[in-house]
Amino acid sequence: MKTKIIGIFLLYIAFTFVAFRTIERRIFHKRILNDSPTGTIYILIDKSDYELRVYDSEGWYATYPAVFGNKSLSDKMKEGDRNTPEGTFKIVHKRSHQKWNKIAMIDYPNKESWEKFNQRKSQGLIQKNAKIGGGIGIHGTWPNDNIVVDDFTNWTEGCISLKNYDIDELFSYLPVGTKVIIRQ
Repeated sequence: MKTKIIGIFLLYIAFTFVAFRTIERRIFHKRILNDSPTGTIYILIDKSDYELRVYDSEGWYATYPAVFGNKSLSDKMKEGDRNTPEGTFKIVHKRSHQKWNKIAMIDYPNKESWEKFNQRKSQGLIQKNAKIGGGIGIHGTWPNDNIVVDDFTNWTEGCISLKNYDIDELFSYLPVGTKVIIRQ
């Protein structure tokens, strides 16, 4: 009887250990030869891969794990839908942020965004009184909350979120005006 209880207890511990291993530690990858990107850089955000990739004049430079707004990973349709917009944007402003460490604002909505929004309105895909929204950026997480990136928790209102030390590194070389492409 005692052996049976010990066996069940060990089995329980084994299952518990396996359950906690399901959260992977997602880390960034970077080209080894250069400490910083060279020439003009641009960012490609791939929502389906949960990644933000940086390219420079030599090609791929770095990949950072990222999370977004809604779990659906759909394109932003209107204000309040928590979706991350898709399209081509640029960084218009960078600053420290009291909640999310740092934030790089993108120019959403831009001309391309307005065209998609108005077309969807005319097709009846969104209500006539809907608003397009705004205030989209690339930022960190709440303090000591990098696990949301590791476990793929889409928690923002439509922004792109990186681990705080990743946004720190990105800010060290990301100039205002950088092209940002966001795709499914």
